[in-house]
Amino acid sequence: MPYPKGFLESRAVIKPGLYTVIPPEGRVINSLPGFEGCKLSIIASPKHGASFVQYVGTVEPGGKTTRPFVDEDGIESFLFVMDGDGSLSVTIKDQTETLTLGGYAFAPPESSVSFENTSAMPVRILLYKQRFVPLEDLRPWAVFGDINDTEEVIYDEMVNVFLRDLLPNDPAFDMNMHTLKFLPDGSHPFVETHVQEHGAYILGGQGMYLLGEDWLQVKKEDFIWFGPFTQQGTYATGREPFWYIYSKDMNRDATI
Repeated sequence: MPYPKGFLESRAVIKPGLYTVIPPEGRVINSLPGFEGCKLSIIASPKHGASFVQYVGTVEPGGKTTRPFVDEDGIESFLFVMDGDGSLSVTIKDQTETLTLGGYAFAPPESSVSFENTSAMPVRILLYKQRFVPLEDLRPWAVFGDINDTEEVIYDEMVNVFLRDLLPNDPAFDMNMHTLKFLPDGSHPFVETHVQEHGAYILGGQGMYLLGEDWLQVKKEDFIWFGPFTQQGTYATGREPFWYIYSKDMNRDATI
């Protein structure tokens, strides 16, 4: 790693329990058991207030899980191929699919994700895990998909903002993954304040984001964690669509 040019600087903002913004600069590669040929950074964990753990990183050709992710009862997980010209062979239980750019897989609790890059090119991925909150005897199921085959719908009657649901909107699921895209001049319809938390990874463009009482510039490759009841809203800036993939807890009541 070269010497810095000028002062040491960072756009990262860490406000435990409220929100975090983690740009790509300054991330470190974590040494993690269960992975080979993978360079992964942990970007969300309960240590700053999140109820989930999220990772971002690269799987080199031949890279793979050496044991299932996640090998623990009661934990559900999600994998998304962000970019790269390679492909991943992904297995959940007895189902194996090949995922390329835009592909994703969800493993329900009591199952896990295993993967291997059998191609000649690297791929970048997001990994996510959280503890499942049961509802009666309902149980979610394994899901494979591709955002390129998933229809975008107009968000809240705004013709320049588009939403994709990646997982079924079914009471058996206590979470979902979405993409939200703002065309130039697009924005949220209002400042949101809600119990759900989000983990959002920006896939393109740039925007101004209100987090709590702070307006911050964010752009492609930034990660944002939104704590429960943190005020949030955004509008796109620049000439390109501003869009991100994000997690959302849903279909469950608040506990006392």
